[in-house]
Amino acid sequence: MRKRSQSREFALQILYQIDITRENIDQVWDGFWFACDEEVEDAVKNFTRDLVKGVGDNLPAIDLKISHYAKNWELERMAVVDRNILRLAAYEILFRSDIPPKVSINEAVELAKKYSDVQAGKFVNGILDKIKSDKPQ
Repeated sequence: MRKRSQSREFALQILYQIDITRENIDQVWDGFWFACDEEVEDAVKNFTRDLVKGVGDNLPAIDLKISHYAKNWELERMAVVDRNILRLAAYEILFRSDIPPKVSINEAVELAKKYSDVQAGKFVNGILDKIKSDKPQ
């Protein structure tokens, strides 16, 4: 698995845990790596931290943007994994100029296929494509 893909997977797991437990990022971060049963390169951990911190620092703006495009879906009623996949990719699209939006969307769809149900990939793709289209170039 590529390093950034691995980082996104770890970031999703950490964001999911934060969303469920309502603990702060530092508590979840430390516990996550303590429980991790594999050796993880520093570059992967650093990019994971950038993603998790970026989502946390921009959460109100990210959630507002997702809510705007998720017609007939309340953010709090979405599956937790789908909500956090959307948050992760929306952060990349809106706040990371070093990552092409197409890459963020493709990675999010792959995460949805792996961690959610059959239709989640289409759901995630549809919302993220609207966010990407709305972003000033």
